Amino acid sequence: MKKIVVGLALLLPLLAQAQSSKDLTQRGRELIEKGEYVEALLHLNKAIEADAGNSAAYFLRGNIKDRFDDRHGAMKDYNLAIEKNPRFAEAYFARGNVKMKLQDFYGAIEDFSKAISINENYIEAYFNRGKAKQYLQAYEDAINDCSKIIQINPKNYDAWYMRGILRIEFGDIKNGCLDLSKAGELGDLRAYDTIKEKCNQKND
Repeated sequence: MKKIVVGLALLLPLLAQAQSSKDLTQRGRELIEKGEYVEALLHLNKAIEADAGNSAAYFLRGNIKDRFDDRHGAMKDYNLAIEKNPRFAEAYFARGNVKMKLQDFYGAIEDFSKAISINENYIEAYFNRGKAKQYLQAYEDAINDCSKIIQINPKNYDAWYMRGILRIEFGDIKNGCLDLSKAGELGDLRAYDTIKEKCNQKND
């Protein structure tokens, strides 16, 4: 019985510490939403000190660093978030976005693909993977990513718009213009300016 009591006495501070790290992370998240980034950083640093395995705290801290263009610092935190939780789809997505900014398009595609393998309906990951493929002029693969988004959500006008642009760049003017028209129909008014620029003159 004495051993059990001693064991509990040792365990309770650890449980309190873990709870404290979670609470600090939640407070950090709330401060980020309010735009109070310095205070958020302080809370997230404390959360990590309390629990070095807190993947959410690394992720949120990475988001703050990315917001202030500390891309290598953000990358380091996203790496740690993924190391602590290899199934953290949002961390792969965020790291992919940093790689995009660093023009590491192949690395970005790899991260977006990993995020999609964890969450097959991750629309933002399909969209940004399509953008990365566009930079590499892998038009057919990029078009396929847009088509997947449309399959998941047929009312996503961003996907219709981007697929339209990709098809036009790939040389499929007719279907590209139809996609742009659909984007406009769904509420993307910029599509009509693009149609005037890229479609109407093609039919003159």
